[in-house]
Amino acid sequence: MNKITEKLLELVSDWKGEFRGAYNIRENGECAGRQSSNHIRIDSKEDAPGLVIHISPEAQNEMVYIPACVTHGDVDDLVYNDFYVGAGADVTIVAGCGVHTDSEETARHNGIHRFFLEKGAHVLYKEKHIGTGVGAGLKKIDPVTDITLDEDAVLEMDTVQLGGVDRTLRKTSAVLAARARLTIHESILTDGEETAQTDFEVSMDGGDSSVNLVSRSVAKGKSCQEYHSRIKGNCRCTGHSECDAILMDRGTVNATPELFAGDPDAALIHEAAIGKIAGEQIVKLRTLGLTQEEAEARIVEGFLRG
Repeated sequence: MNKITEKLLELVSDWKGEFRGAYNIRENGECAGRQSSNHIRIDSKEDAPGLVIHISPEAQNEMVYIPACVTHGDVDDLVYNDFYVGAGADVTIVAGCGVHTDSEETARHNGIHRFFLEKGAHVLYKEKHIGTGVGAGLKKIDPVTDITLDEDAVLEMDTVQLGGVDRTLRKTSAVLAARARLTIHESILTDGEETAQTDFEVSMDGGDSSVNLVSRSVAKGKSCQEYHSRIKGNCRCTGHSECDAILMDRGTVNATPELFAGDPDAALIHEAAIGKIAGEQIVKLRTLGLTQEEAEARIVEGFLRG
């Protein structure tokens, strides 16, 4: 691995010189390191670039890392990763992505991830995105996530875009069986001329399934954000969508949460709030000795953390 890859790994997946457990490191479209474990097997796909990851039911409190890094311009990386999680397994998956360019050419990563969770499986999925480099070339990350949850399966997603990504289109779709539970917490910060678009679509098809979508975003500079969520309740279920955004400078945010109830016992709620930082919050922190800029940064940090 080159030095830029190591730095990106530190930022997106807490790399400290090694990973413990199963891992696959992707660098500029190639495998830079791979290790399976007793309960987690990582294989290359035969029909497309990417991985097939089998997690056995015996996997309990285990980790798997699949970070991807693009370290220079003129790279358009596309990868397909499929996760098959056995019944009752309990794992954490870390799938950060960093793109870097110091040239005039675009650096892009597009990860298409499919999750198949069997009955009673539990997955915590953590994903951080960041763009770095001083070049004028665009830094683009376009993740696609497709989720299928069997009965009583639970998927918790924690996705963060740290900054520096010029263009991002984030698409997530999910189908839930009986008593399955999906929780997604998204945090996005954009600045300058950056644009970010998020599309969620969740279909609850099994009785007593539930989904909770929470998006927190900050739009600075002249950046632009779009948020769209569609929750479909086709049975007795509960669904909640929340989009909170802070506008700074000349940033813009368009939030359109959408609900569809196909059953009288579908309980669905959506919330959306967009505004600027409250003046009294700034004043309070200024009285503690912080500058205007320091106070704003502290408020943004706490807001995105949720």
